[in-house]
Amino acid sequence: MNKEIKTPVWMELSAVGVSITLSRPTEANGVQVDKLHLRAPTVRDVRAAGASAGGDDEQRELALFASLAEVGAKDLEGLTLKDYNRLQAGYFRLVQDDSV
Repeated sequence: MNKEIKTPVWMELSAVGVSITLSRPTEANGVQVDKLHLRAPTVRDVRAAGASAGGDDEQRELALFASLAEVGAKDLEGLTLKDYNRLQAGYFRLVQDDSV
């Protein structure tokens, strides 16, 4: 049985990354934005985020997402929880194995 995962309207997935439309504009790098783009992570990105987090899983994820979106961690901390959850969903959709 092939179970197709429906992509939400606020998510645009490509081979190089995922774009997330935010529920409301926010500031990123000093500019108001209504979308954030996460590029596809490398092993190096994941290792660097882990090394900088000192064992704190939340800090590791925040550092990784900030790196992939090329914004400051403080910018991500200013997101609504709804929009941060969208980033998480986009990231996990981006890294999931399509062959499953």
